[in-house]
Amino acid sequence: MTTPKEIFVKIDKCMGCHSCELACALEHSKSKLLYNAISEHPEPKKRIYVEWMSQNRRMPVLCRHCEDAPCMHACISGAIIRTQDGVVLTDKDKCIGCWTCVMVCPYGVIGRHMEEHKAYRCDRCPDRDVPACVSACPTHALVYETVENFSSNTRKAVSEELAAGHGG
Repeated sequence: MTTPKEIFVKIDKCMGCHSCELACALEHSKSKLLYNAISEHPEPKKRIYVEWMSQNRRMPVLCRHCEDAPCMHACISGAIIRTQDGVVLTDKDKCIGCWTCVMVCPYGVIGRHMEEHKAYRCDRCPDRDVPACVSACPTHALVYETVENFSSNTRKAVSEELAAGHGG
């Protein structure tokens, strides 16, 4: 089994353009086309949220697929499962729309699709090599890597900054 990848956020690179949100909603639309998706029913929903922390700071927030996922434990219908790759998914057919998962999510990233009366969350775009939000990010604030590669690359970048005299 390969080491699963995660979506990491580089907060200092996010400019709050919302490209990730739009790409996510389009990827989860029926048509996958902006012009057509606008009039689709049910309306396509984003699974990533760009939140403004202060006047000049933004933060993309999405499902962290928690190791001990509170939503999975709270789901009374058994609709929330974990794949072999560690992705926490909601089975739309089993979801009864009780919103218990929404209430217990520590990140507030499980959405309620009112038209379908179903919960939805980031599924890491299983039909794509790289999730749509990551591909759409113009500043590379979103990174899709293994924990080991992300940590290694971060250490290298910090080492280069310190060596150049720019680090704290």
